[in-house]
Amino acid sequence: MSAFKRVLLVAYHFPPLAGSSGIQRTLRFAQQLPALGWQPLVLTAHPRAYERTSQDLSDDVPAGTVVCRAQAWDTARHLAIRGRYVGAMARPDRWVSWRFDAVRQGMQLIRQHQPQAIWSTYPIATAHLIGAELQRRSGLPWVADFRDPMAQDGYPADPATWQQYQQIEQHSLMAATACTFTTPGAAAEYQRRYPQAAARVQVLENGYDEPSFQKAEAQTPQTAPLNEGVVTLLHSGIVYPSERDPTALMDALQALQASGRVAPGRLRIRFRAAVHDDLLQRLAAERGVGAWIETLPPVPYAQALQEMRCADGLLVLQSANCNQQIPAKVYEYLRAGPPVLGLTDPAGDTAGVLRWAGVPYLAPIDQPEPIAALMVHFLSDAAAGRVARPEAQAVVGASRWGRTQELAALLGRVCA
Repeated sequence: MSAFKRVLLVAYHFPPLAGSSGIQRTLRFAQQLPALGWQPLVLTAHPRAYERTSQDLSDDVPAGTVVCRAQAWDTARHLAIRGRYVGAMARPDRWVSWRFDAVRQGMQLIRQHQPQAIWSTYPIATAHLIGAELQRRSGLPWVADFRDPMAQDGYPADPATWQQYQQIEQHSLMAATACTFTTPGAAAEYQRRYPQAAARVQVLENGYDEPSFQKAEAQTPQTAPLNEGVVTLLHSGIVYPSERDPTALMDALQALQASGRVAPGRLRIRFRAAVHDDLLQRLAAERGVGAWIETLPPVPYAQALQEMRCADGLLVLQSANCNQQIPAKVYEYLRAGPPVLGLTDPAGDTAGVLRWAGVPYLAPIDQPEPIAALMVHFLSDAAAGRVARPEAQAVVGASRWGRTQELAALLGRVCA
């Protein structure tokens, strides 16, 4: 008989989905849990549900891992008529159709493989609907991994969707054996909202995957500047119009250009896989700073990590409406090596983790003049060869292996 215990992982984000750093959390848990005595069974969505797919991470799924892909459709792409669809068909999200076959196949996995626990992960809210129903039918312990807060002030904007989010989070906090969040602020907020569940709420941060960096470094041992002779800051990942609003950054670049504090051609900002390229290009054009920015398409994961290593600086954008969230990319930035520049609310969790890592380059994301001053400060440090990089001890403490150890320990407790 196998010495492994088994856990059913319910996750929408899983290879071959592409375009979201959220895939890393479930993928690395699935990859690393076996070394800690837990065999994962992955219940995910049919690839047709994904807007974009790529095979570049498929080889990272360990051979022999049970991966069940339940039938799922994207309401907006597959179930709309002339671009319109009934709102209820996209609540709590556009992939709610995944729920029905996932519960059916999830119960088949439970009967066949007899896992000891269920784990489901947001930000696709339907995953918690699936986890809750599987828990109700099977009686197994259930860990609801929220990552970030669900129902927030003004989000989701649609009142009916917000109400459903609120119902899902309330049921999850009451029914789940444990609930995890990626930041201290989010965990504290939910302990305040649901004091009767406070003892079952804990922090399980994101992190970086060391083997992925080692693979990228082996493929390309040498680093070369992204733009020879030009200090280039890299923002790798999605730029959300509200949650990562780049408006003040563009205003700061305009001010730097107008005042002559930064010479033309000395600084460039590269946005990789920002999704909202049109927004970035429009804001830059309106301010006459189009020559200061680059917008480039997605690349395979290993190539994205190598690009981080080659940047002169790595740029974080996080607005105050996400103070209880930390972009998963931050942990990869810490490991990549270049200095990190954080444009974020000083009171938020993102600023907190950057300060913990010894990052001195911080400015409020919505204030152009402090951003401009930060750029001048950074360029001065770069010219003098004295840029501050993340502290080594903080980098070691941010690995996904450590997070997987925490999850394995939590699974052991909930099963006890």
